[in-house]
Amino acid sequence: MQASWMILASLFFSMMGVCIKYASAHFHTSELVFFRGLIGVLFMATFCKVQGVTLRTPIPMMHVWRSVVGVASLATWFYAIAHLPLATAMTLNYMSGIWVAVFLVGGTLVMGKLQDATRQGPIVLTVIAGFGGVILLLRPTIEQDQLFAGLVGLLSGLLAALAYIQVAALGRLNEPEARTVFYFSVGTAVVGAVLMLVTGVSPWVWPTVLWLLPIGVLAALGQLCMTKAYSLGSTMVVANLQYSGIVFGALFGLILFGDQIPLMGWLGMALIMASGIASTVLRNRALPSAPAEEH
Repeated sequence: MQASWMILASLFFSMMGVCIKYASAHFHTSELVFFRGLIGVLFMATFCKVQGVTLRTPIPMMHVWRSVVGVASLATWFYAIAHLPLATAMTLNYMSGIWVAVFLVGGTLVMGKLQDATRQGPIVLTVIAGFGGVILLLRPTIEQDQLFAGLVGLLSGLLAALAYIQVAALGRLNEPEARTVFYFSVGTAVVGAVLMLVTGVSPWVWPTVLWLLPIGVLAALGQLCMTKAYSLGSTMVVANLQYSGIVFGALFGLILFGDQIPLMGWLGMALIMASGIASTVLRNRALPSAPAEEH
């Protein structure tokens, strides 16, 4: 059942990416972040009330840290979606799985467990292959003067990995997924509002303002399904199914925006997907207690 939740989450996130792509032509990234959070707060507050989930939490600081890192990842991802082909932005964000592998191997080395690090040689190879895919994927962005947006997209994946580790920690403490999504939405709205003081507010023009509504709703639905999938276990299966989001993003990009990605870019995307799946399988075998990852 968790497989269906992850595929549904990936579809929701991809649809959200489509809405962001359209809305970014009329609104600043900070505004998109704010309204994504505001609508998410209203949606999740209602959902929690219906489900009988209290908003009081015994671990508020864990939610604060998850929100800080998660919002930073969200903002950089929104920026990448606005300035890159949708499939490229989605793929760079899904580098989070490979970043988690980097953190795990790096943590083993820092702890001085050289023998364990040696056993993780295959995981290291998947990480190297993943970054090889990034080079292939970013090459077209250099030719199209989109390198900065590509690097921002890569940063979104790194920050997402940190956020996902925190989500997994919340799940292990039996924090309800609805409450986790609610507090992330609160953090998103607060940070977005602060950033809007700097960037200003764009004029609302009908009907383009309607794009703001589905961004928040789809994001909340995606977060809820994603958290549900990881709460049900089978991390390896769920983590690999997250890459279906790249397929959805590629299809939406081709059909709706006519995105033209060179062969080198497609090869890079395929290599990143293969590396992410391989690193997840290897980590599950070598480190069964490793943190979960999700989109």
